[in-house]
Amino acid sequence: MYRILELNPQLQPFAGDIDLRMFLYHSTKGRLLTGDQTLSDFANAYNYYGFHHVDGGWYYREWAPSAYQLYLEGEFNNWNQTSHPLKHVGNGNWELYLEGDDALWEGCKVKTVVDANMTRTEHIPLYARRVVQDPKTITFTCEVQDERNAFAWTDQNFTGEDELYIYEAHVGMAQEEGKVGTYLEFAENVLPRIKQAGYNTVQLMAIMEHPYYGSFGYQVSNFYAASSWFGKPQDLKHLINKAHGMGIRVLLDVVHSHAVKNTTEGINMFDGTTWQFFHDGAKGDHPAWDTKCFDYGKTGVLHFLLSNLKFWMTEYHFDGFRFDGVTSMLYHDHGLGTDFNTNDKYFSYNTHTEAITYLQLANELIRQVNPKAITIAEDMSGMPGMCLPISDGGIGFDYRLGMGLPDMWIKTVKEKKDEDWNIGQMWGDMCLRRPGENTVAYVESHDQALVGDKTMIFRLADAAMYTDMNKATHNPVIDRAIALHKMIRLFTLGGGGEAYLNFMGNEFGHPEWIDFPREGNGWSFHYCRRQWSLKENGFLKYQWLNDFDEDMVKLTKENHMFEQRMADLMLLKEPEKTIVFYRHGLLFALNFHPSLSLTNVLVPVHQPGEYTVALCSDDEKYGGQNLVAHMVYPTKMFDGKHYVELYIPARTAIVLKERVILPEDVAAEEAPKRAPKKRTPKETVEASDPVAPVRKRTTKKTEQAADPVTEKKPAGKRAAKQETT
Repeated sequence: MYRILELNPQLQPFAGDIDLRMFLYHSTKGRLLTGDQTLSDFANAYNYYGFHHVDGGWYYREWAPSAYQLYLEGEFNNWNQTSHPLKHVGNGNWELYLEGDDALWEGCKVKTVVDANMTRTEHIPLYARRVVQDPKTITFTCEVQDERNAFAWTDQNFTGEDELYIYEAHVGMAQEEGKVGTYLEFAENVLPRIKQAGYNTVQLMAIMEHPYYGSFGYQVSNFYAASSWFGKPQDLKHLINKAHGMGIRVLLDVVHSHAVKNTTEGINMFDGTTWQFFHDGAKGDHPAWDTKCFDYGKTGVLHFLLSNLKFWMTEYHFDGFRFDGVTSMLYHDHGLGTDFNTNDKYFSYNTHTEAITYLQLANELIRQVNPKAITIAEDMSGMPGMCLPISDGGIGFDYRLGMGLPDMWIKTVKEKKDEDWNIGQMWGDMCLRRPGENTVAYVESHDQALVGDKTMIFRLADAAMYTDMNKATHNPVIDRAIALHKMIRLFTLGGGGEAYLNFMGNEFGHPEWIDFPREGNGWSFHYCRRQWSLKENGFLKYQWLNDFDEDMVKLTKENHMFEQRMADLMLLKEPEKTIVFYRHGLLFALNFHPSLSLTNVLVPVHQPGEYTVALCSDDEKYGGQNLVAHMVYPTKMFDGKHYVELYIPARTAIVLKERVILPEDVAAEEAPKRAPKKRTPKETVEASDPVAPVRKRTTKKTEQAADPVTEKKPAGKRAAKQETT
């Protein structure tokens, strides 16, 4: 029996479906691999196809099984369509050898000419590594890349931090000037901001080449080409190399769920057929995105896609992937309109088993190339086993995006009055994740910032942001917005998952929405940029939000908060809209009530100790009123249980750091006074710091609380009780 059934006993009726999942995985590997071959050995298509320099000449190869004849045209032959035919060498493969080291050159523009179905068409080579757009004709061509011009990497010893704090970013809109930003500008201007903000992982969007800038990079045309919108391949490598030098991991937002339907600059109809890569007929058309859907059952498609993953890891040193549109891949109806409220929805005729097999193979390959790589699935359906090891009956991802959390926040802020917020239900949503599977928690990603939607700060403040964000201006609407913006993000980070994500600029409440240049807005870049000066000029309240986010990330990182998978719910006072929970040495206390401040609140804690305020949203540096005293809060005992007594003002979040008092400490305090011993300088500093001498809890209960595998419950009311599907 696979471990997925032990973690999810409710899936026992579907044990046969899990067996089928694993049978298809093993049988597909058997079909793809021979002898002792690994998936990494198999996924080397880019080393064979495309343009490769050899001593004395160049090879160009393509895979076009249904084509009648292929030719290469370009600047090297004055765009003669037929002077350089490729030779068919079997199994749908075509080859051309050009004699002479200078037969092609770096930047030489070329296209592939294909004769198929009694028609001659022009295409971008399938394995093109650079595709550029002519600004006058708006047409795309391939530029040959010379492999001899290798980039000088300096990141050989890079290892990222274990706990993920992800900064989702779009290179083009990362600058304040109204234009398309570049890889080099991002490396110079944005990476230092990400480092300062405390995020240790940057997730880059829109890197794979796409013809329409406004698609946010989600309609890919050329899977092996780094987008020329932002610069040259060497520039992207510089960005990643610099990020690694700063200790920042870089993930690629990879789009293998669909492809743009364009034929000239895309891969569609390359050999004259749709079924070279995609399903034929209606099954091959995505009804919502107007794109093409891959046929993951074909060996040639698996070869193309798996090699693509290895290419981005080896050629560009990406540290892993965020897989876009996974829900769309998993189901034949793409999950459109389906309410995944029963387990049978995951195991039925609607399940795209070949896509599941591909995702399993992808995760296995990625670990073979880089055992420390990270993979994240964008799946809103909650497919069981998405983030369990393949050997456990899972699909092999490290994390899934907690897509229900931003939906919950939008619904709460949009539809409910503050006094009607159901804190217990919100806490249940925070804990709604499958046993043993990690979740990336977030309040808003790029999805919530696009035109037609609103960022969280704009939902809270609306038009008042245009007039009352100056620190010298008072407006209760802005006061509420700033207070809740801080609390919502802290609540989500502290209780919502095992990793955290923020979209570029949202940490300081970037105003308005994202609107790419288009005909409808006069091709304006006004809403397609990041106004960093809003938080940096010192006069605006955006600075308060930024400083709080920075300190929030720093505190939870320093305390390795994610080492405890699920927080312990310590106190829930629904009428007072107040919740207190504990996670790995930190006590989170949040009062969402709009007007009721709570005094003398007795909060149960696990054991005797002292608590000091490590973060408070009401501090003056974050735009607050300094109502919470930064002092030592000792525990008290009532009826054999330990409590800490707190004052929690309305619309305030407090994080207290735990200092456990062990029995030997109590004995030492009760012992007769003795002459003070001579202390070392380090001991003197720690003795004067009420936070520093925090002792690591080593009890069995604590070990269980931090164990993501056993998930045994320590003393106290544990949120894991709510862990369900």
